[in-house]
Amino acid sequence: MTGVLLFGTGSPILIDVVESLYRATLPIRAGIRNRSGDCHLPDDLPALAIGDLDEVLRTLPFLVPLFTPAHRQVAAREAAQAGLARPFTLVDPSVPKPRRIEIGPGGYVNAGCSLGGGSEFEEFVFVNRGASVGHHARFGAFVSIGPGVVMAGHVTIGRGAVVCTGATILPNITIGDNAVVGAGSVVTRDVPQATLVLGNPARIVRREIGGYKGSPVT
Repeated sequence: MTGVLLFGTGSPILIDVVESLYRATLPIRAGIRNRSGDCHLPDDLPALAIGDLDEVLRTLPFLVPLFTPAHRQVAAREAAQAGLARPFTLVDPSVPKPRRIEIGPGGYVNAGCSLGGGSEFEEFVFVNRGASVGHHARFGAFVSIGPGVVMAGHVTIGRGAVVCTGATILPNITIGDNAVVGAGSVVTRDVPQATLVLGNPARIVRREIGGYKGSPVT
C-alpha cells in the first residue's frame, strides 16, 4: 500500500480521520473532491477531482470521511463507479480492539472509543470520538454513532440509523433502520425504523422521518 485516499472532502469530520491515519502511521495519498464547495482537507495534502483518478490511484484503499449515513452511502457508490474497489477499515490506534470483533469494509472508529467483544459491524459504519460500545453489538451498514454515546450489551442498530452525541442505550435494545436517537437521550425500549426519539426516557417525537437529516440509507 502506498497511501490511503479520502473520498469526499466536504465535512469537517475529515480532520479526525486524517489524525487517525497519522497516528496509525498510514500515509494519505490525496483527498478526492466529489462535490464542489468547501474542502476541509489540510493544506499539506493534495485535493484531486474524480477525473484525476488514474490506474495507479484506483488500486489504493479509500475511506469516506462523512458522518451522515446517506451521504456516506452516496459517496461510497460514487467511489465504486470511479473504479475504487478497496474500502479501507480504520480503528484509531488509541482504541483497544477486541480479539473477537468484526468490522466490515469502510468502517471507521475514532479516537478514545471502547469496543465490546463479540460485536459485528457491517460495511461503512462510523463510530465517533469517545463512544462506548457494549459487548455483542450488531450494527447494520452505514450506521453512525456520535461522540460520547454509551451503549450497553446486546444492542442492535439497524441500517443507516444514527445515535447522536451523548445518548445512552440500555441492554438488549433494537434501533430500527434509518431511525435517529437524539442527543442526550436515554433509550429504554426498542425504536421503530425511520423514527426520531428524544428525551429521558426517549419517546417517539416524529415518525416516517426518512432518515438522518431526512435522507435514508437505501
